[in-house]
Amino acid sequence: MELHFKKIGSGQPLVILHGLFGSSDNWQTLGKRFGEDYEVYLVDQRNHGHSPHSSEFSYELMAHDLYGFFRENHLYDAVLLGHSMGGKTAMQFAQSNPDLLEKLIVADIGVKGYPMHHGPILEALNAVKPNERKSRGEADKVMSQYIDDPGVKQFLLKNLYWKEKGLLDWRFNLEVLEREMPNILNALPEIQVNIPTLFIRGEKSNYILDDDFDQIKERFPNSDIKTIKDVGHWLHAEAPDEFYDLVVEMIEG
Repeated sequence: MELHFKKIGSGQPLVILHGLFGSSDNWQTLGKRFGEDYEVYLVDQRNHGHSPHSSEFSYELMAHDLYGFFRENHLYDAVLLGHSMGGKTAMQFAQSNPDLLEKLIVADIGVKGYPMHHGPILEALNAVKPNERKSRGEADKVMSQYIDDPGVKQFLLKNLYWKEKGLLDWRFNLEVLEREMPNILNALPEIQVNIPTLFIRGEKSNYILDDDFDQIKERFPNSDIKTIKDVGHWLHAEAPDEFYDLVVEMIEG
């Protein structure tokens, strides 16, 4: 699958993967900042953003998509950074293609399996029914009945677009993502990767707990785990300066 992407800057390649229900647009601000020193690739994964929709969806497929992307853009000795679902894709890619990466950075996701916790979000997304809405404001009102957090709501509504005049639609493939949610939450395969790896977690997030450290070290023995204080799962948006510094320190270190 040919993935949509945006390229910024020049230098060592830095490939960035967004999380579930996200897109490359979520990384524009940090991407431009990284682009002052690196050749940044902001990638839309399948069924997200401007990349093609497909009825098939798995980490194996997304890692394979990324392998094709690396080959097409002649990327070697790259740094791969992934957040949440994108972090799982990045780890799976590293397990299959360690020779293509110099370093790996995983933002707020572990190697373990996770229990289902997207119920309210899926309920809200299904309730919106964008093809029945005459404006983004209408969609906002419907979603407000299910989601209180304005940041989460705006993150999701950013995916609404005018498919044609008078017809709203989601950029992501909601039907497939909802169907494949159990697989999205699955544990990473038990394959060891020895390339230098940095895990960055948010102190207020429960995606990487202290009890997860041993399991992470088993899969990624050459890894370090850093914590950004007073932030949650969206650590790169909540603390962009600290996140930027940790990434640059890892790349240059």
